[in-house]
Amino acid sequence: MALILNIETATTVCSVCLSDGDKLVGIRETRDHNSHSRVVAVFIEEILKESGIDRRKLDAVAVSKGPGSYTGLRIGVSTAKGLCYGLDIPMIGVSTLEAMALGIKQRSFTDKLNLPVLFVPMIDARRMEVYTALFDQNLSPLRETTAEIITGDSFADLLSCHHLIIAGDGAGKCRSTLAHPNITYLDDFETSSLYMVSKANALFESGIFENTAYFEPFYLKDFIAGKPRVKGLQ
Repeated sequence: MALILNIETATTVCSVCLSDGDKLVGIRETRDHNSHSRVVAVFIEEILKESGIDRRKLDAVAVSKGPGSYTGLRIGVSTAKGLCYGLDIPMIGVSTLEAMALGIKQRSFTDKLNLPVLFVPMIDARRMEVYTALFDQNLSPLRETTAEIITGDSFADLLSCHHLIIAGDGAGKCRSTLAHPNITYLDDFETSSLYMVSKANALFESGIFENTAYFEPFYLKDFIAGKPRVKGLQ
């Protein structure tokens, strides 16, 4: 079994866990905004110390590769790259939305629904836009990742014959706009490195790794810097 460090920083949640195969060894996470750069290295050290595992025993580092927060993704990927270079171990990239879909599946009672279920993870992308994708009950993607503006007609082609389970920090903005008896919202769902574990282990077993030197997060949209607020700066 592979000893993998999993790093999730794509959203406001900063989460790190250590897994041995599909078994969770330890986890640290926080929902404090803008804390990623301050706590991610601390979390890694705490988990390794608590589990009594030397970092040189790690077989790989897995990182949530997006889409999501530009800054959060940069922090997670740069941390993963530093570890992989220093330890000479492979890096694994896990789709943020796919990991979320697994988490949604684990939280859902799909056997109580009469229609085929689709999992719809959503990440806030400002205003009424979200990063989203669609996954069936086997977690196979049915629609590629998109930046979608939510309207009352979103997913109209699916709602007559599917039950959609929507979750993530972008789901809240949909509730007032997109209401339908065939939609269930998981209001308290958040991203977590825990949901990366099985996918990261499967990719490791298949020998599917990222090119550490050239890997870039999946931003989906170009980064737009905000205007400086310091008087005199333009």
